[in-house]
Amino acid sequence: MGEMYLPGATTIGVACKNAVILASEKRVSYGYMIMSKTGKKVFRVTDQIGAACAGIMADMQILIRQMEAYSKLYELDHSRRISVRAAAKFISNILFQRRYFPYITQTIVGGVDDEGSTIYILDPLGSVIPDKFAAVGSGAEIAIGVLEAAYKDDCDLEEGKVLVIRAMKSALARDSASGNGVDLLLITPDGIKEESLAF
Repeated sequence: MGEMYLPGATTIGVACKNAVILASEKRVSYGYMIMSKTGKKVFRVTDQIGAACAGIMADMQILIRQMEAYSKLYELDHSRRISVRAAAKFISNILFQRRYFPYITQTIVGGVDDEGSTIYILDPLGSVIPDKFAAVGSGAEIAIGVLEAAYKDDCDLEEGKVLVIRAMKSALARDSASGNGVDLLLITPDGIKEESLAF
């Protein structure tokens, strides 16, 4: 029987004062093979909501496409934007429906709405866990230690960005399945800004 290879990744979400930062590194690995050095694992869903994933690329891409379509339908039906909580719950329902043949992806949904800055962590079976900061993927254990030690509830966007980059650098230095730079989504009430960093 062959070995089972699961893809690695380091994905981080941080809720700041009136902003959310989602980040993931770019390496797409399969066992010891690096399939790509330019994988994109952070996704803009609406003008105020984003998602960041760790897992199988195809699974995360189809999940995000479904979320984008549902968000547009929600806006048409209700004449208002979908909330971050409702978007996370939608993904949860999709994941739970597929629990016997699950999407192999851990997802962080985050954004800024009437409730403020919020992030939700979802496992492959659809659990929805709200938090202020999170890390998922093979480098999560390393990244979460940095986040836990330095996160402050009232941090602003720039402070949060510095913290996320520091946590990501720690994970990339020690997790061989993560690397090749970082993609960031910076979410504020004014919209979403995307950045890429090489290190």
